[in-house]
Amino acid sequence: MTHAFVLGAALQSFEGLLSGSISAATPILLVALGGMYTYYSGVFNISMEGMMLCGAFGAVAAAHGTQNWLWGLMGGIAGASILGLMFALFVVGLRVDEFVTGIALNLAAAGATTFALRRTYGVAGAFSGSADQPIPALPRLSLGPISRTPVVRAIFSGHTILDWLALGLVAFSLVLVFRTRFGLRLRAAGFSGPSLNASGVSTHAIRLWSIGICSVLCGLGGAFLSLGYLQVFGENMSNGRGWIALAAIVVVKGRPTGIALLCGLFGLASSLGLKAQALHIPPQFSEMLPSLATLGALGVYAHRRKMQRAVSAWSQR
Repeated sequence: MTHAFVLGAALQSFEGLLSGSISAATPILLVALGGMYTYYSGVFNISMEGMMLCGAFGAVAAAHGTQNWLWGLMGGIAGASILGLMFALFVVGLRVDEFVTGIALNLAAAGATTFALRRTYGVAGAFSGSADQPIPALPRLSLGPISRTPVVRAIFSGHTILDWLALGLVAFSLVLVFRTRFGLRLRAAGFSGPSLNASGVSTHAIRLWSIGICSVLCGLGGAFLSLGYLQVFGENMSNGRGWIALAAIVVVKGRPTGIALLCGLFGLASSLGLKAQALHIPPQFSEMLPSLATLGALGVYAHRRKMQRAVSAWSQR
């Protein structure tokens, strides 16, 4: 009897861990899939953290004002798209360095959302609505007859529409990038922009499209944070998730399946971090992950750029 009770408690804890991992991985996966498009187009987009943060605030503002979660998603996309337009203007239009632009926009997004939160709602730190006007939550989907299976119900049932959308976008992006004409042009823009221009297709246009797609997915990722994961907006609530998404893109060279796997691992680590706090393990250990992942990604990216320049110099001899 005791062994059965322990085994049942362990299984329940494991199911809860996997279910929490899916929710924790969803915003990172959405943002990473968006950044994948700019990665292939030859734009190294490090402003995704700011886009995600603006999306989270835009989603709360729209959902709270209209009391409709669907308008909240539109507000999240709009908030991220504003930053995306600024990034496109400076990087594609004015050809400003993408690293400098991305860092500046991330800092601007952190300051602008904090200012907007305090000016709009008169609160500092976090806003969770009020008793008579709460922040609407994203609807959670049931699996119907499939959810009668205990393990399936515990792990997969009750997730939001964005959880399932993120998984569907992995397969969709795999087909779009590697099996369509748009995907061929997207990869050509990053591999050899002058050659794509010579074929009659504008590299600038493809890169603008990629930034637009990235803005939409970053907005959805931010909306998930403030409407799906929690019904609240807090200052700097993206908490490095945009940097983790960037790390996932660089490590697997933009492969959608690899991105999904790494985001799942990050989600599992986040879920384990929450479990670890219950065991009185300092939360600072889990909070170190975004910075370490970013440093690793930038190191890998710099090494690959160095190797590419070396190969290019050698081939021109």
